[in-house]
Amino acid sequence: MPVDQLEKYWVVIVTNQGSMIAEFWPDVAPNHVRNFLDLSYTKFYDGLKFHRVVAGFMIQSGCPLGTGTGSGPRHLNAEFSQKRHVRGVLSAARLGNDINSATSQFFVVHGTAPGLDGKYSAFGKLVKGEDVLDKIATCKVQRSPSGEPSQPVEPQLLLRAVVVKAPAEKPAAGN
Repeated sequence: MPVDQLEKYWVVIVTNQGSMIAEFWPDVAPNHVRNFLDLSYTKFYDGLKFHRVVAGFMIQSGCPLGTGTGSGPRHLNAEFSQKRHVRGVLSAARLGNDINSATSQFFVVHGTAPGLDGKYSAFGKLVKGEDVLDKIATCKVQRSPSGEPSQPVEPQLLLRAVVVKAPAEKPAAGN
């Protein structure tokens, strides 16, 4: 799909806490946008967990193993931009310090994370559902196998990721 066509689509991220809607920035991260749309369209994300949740920082999903150690079908090179990692931004997770290791995992920023700016590939932003972001981000967590207090006690699920046509006009900001 040509880059100029990518902005015509949004994804509804349906969770067990409600739905969030994301728009995309193909002008700064066309490969990450295309990958997210493709994985959503092929139902790759359906039924996965938000395996890493850190209030005030981010919620992370997209690991087929539910542990943060799995990956998707393709690896992407970094697409850094001037986009800031502020509340509601979608960005590609990666494996350790390898900037070109993004696959299927992504995170949604809950607070503000300036330390990620220019180091992670931001590719979109929530246009609706910040209340759902808050519910997931503030769920009760326990220590993960790595020792980080970020593993939800009760499963936080990404039930479906549905590709939809973007409306001609954006909905009002907020919820």
